[in-house]
Amino acid sequence: MIQRIQTIWLLLAAIAAFLTLKLFFYTGNMIQEGMAIKQFTALTAQTSTLLLITTVGTGLLALISIFIFKDRKLQIKLVGIALVLSLLNLLLFYLQTKKFVPGEGNYGISALVALVVPIMLFLALRGIYRDQKLVKSLDRLR
Repeated sequence: MIQRIQTIWLLLAAIAAFLTLKLFFYTGNMIQEGMAIKQFTALTAQTSTLLLITTVGTGLLALISIFIFKDRKLQIKLVGIALVLSLLNLLLFYLQTKKFVPGEGNYGISALVALVVPIMLFLALRGIYRDQKLVKSLDRLR
């Protein structure tokens, strides 16, 4: 299990996804709905329920995928779903930043971490496909 490179990618993706729960994605002045008041706010994955669900879902799917290494077809499906969830998560983060006053905010370290999650999931998916291809070629030789 641990000797497969995709296990490392999946573990790093899960850690990165869970890090976005606490680290700031964006900080700045947010425009309050119905009011002309600006309030300094920090955006994390816990700010929105939908962000929280997609972030936790991505992390859990990556963790679960590590332990189902014997069923590669299911592992491919779960990592694919996690990849789609992580891309949706990035879109949701982007849409949340649009609620802030333009030009008065800064992206945090979590923005970089959130960008790395889909890349790591893609690399894990590529490793799983390579394993699948190797097993099929060995089955043909038998």
